[in-house]
Amino acid sequence: MELTLVDYGNMAMLFILIVASLTVYFIRDLLHAVIVYGVFSFIMAVVWLQMNTPDLAITEAAAGIATTVLMMLVIFRTSRREE
Repeated sequence: MELTLVDYGNMAMLFILIVASLTVYFIRDLLHAVIVYGVFSFIMAVVWLQMNTPDLAITEAAAGIATTVLMMLVIFRTSRREE
């Protein structure tokens, strides 16, 4: 069984998902963690599209965008500004 370019792309996306999830866990800066979470959500939506489930991809994209925006608003509201 030979691997195709799509298989290598799926493996690369799964590797990015693993790295992003570990990065979100270990990162200290909240803003950077939210940005990495946005990347995780985007890659996950692409994975759902690769698996021919566009309904889950749209749901993942919408939920990822909504949670990313909400988390960024909370971070900006609660963080202290250094002047």
